[in-house]
Amino acid sequence: MQSNEEKYLPVMEHFISIQGEGFYTGTPSFFIRIGGCDVGCHWCDVKESWNPELHPLVNVDDIIESIPSYIKTVIITGGEPLLYNLNYLTRKLKEKNLAIHLETSGTSPLSGQFDWICLSPKKNLLPLPEIYNRADELKIIVFNKTDFDFAEKQSEKVRPKTKLFLQPEWSVRKKILPLITDFIIKNPKWKLSLQTHKYIGLP
Repeated sequence: MQSNEEKYLPVMEHFISIQGEGFYTGTPSFFIRIGGCDVGCHWCDVKESWNPELHPLVNVDDIIESIPSYIKTVIITGGEPLLYNLNYLTRKLKEKNLAIHLETSGTSPLSGQFDWICLSPKKNLLPLPEIYNRADELKIIVFNKTDFDFAEKQSEKVRPKTKLFLQPEWSVRKKILPLITDFIIKNPKWKLSLQTHKYIGLP
């Protein structure tokens, strides 16, 4: 999938919302969600994105033209967007002077040009080694206590300036939030990320 620039991608959806997670929480953004995922987390809240065959190929030029002029940030997410070559998409977005953010599990080679890369590793399929040095933000989803050890091991692989976030998995947030809070207080290099868009009813 990485050999040529791809003008047509299996886009599941695109929409305007507020970034609800991580370092840029609160930022108005245009989201492009690309179908296809090779990780398959059991707690994923967008399982319908996993199968790219369910999402017809879309000309990304049409999507880019639909971005309103008042939007300054575009977030490319999935699924796992790096299953596809993102050079064409990001080049065209850059021509419109947009800030481009990527949300990835890092399991496929990096393509495209980005202003911010949020790496969210998963235990069952770890990121490629080279992605760690490109991550601006490391976001670990905490589902149970073992995820804290995983988070610490992953934090050792990124650059010192990478922002570190722990985020409760939504379905267990009430149980896991007190554990995250206690962990962050004792390990202040980490910060809390919440899915604030879900609290306020946004996509």
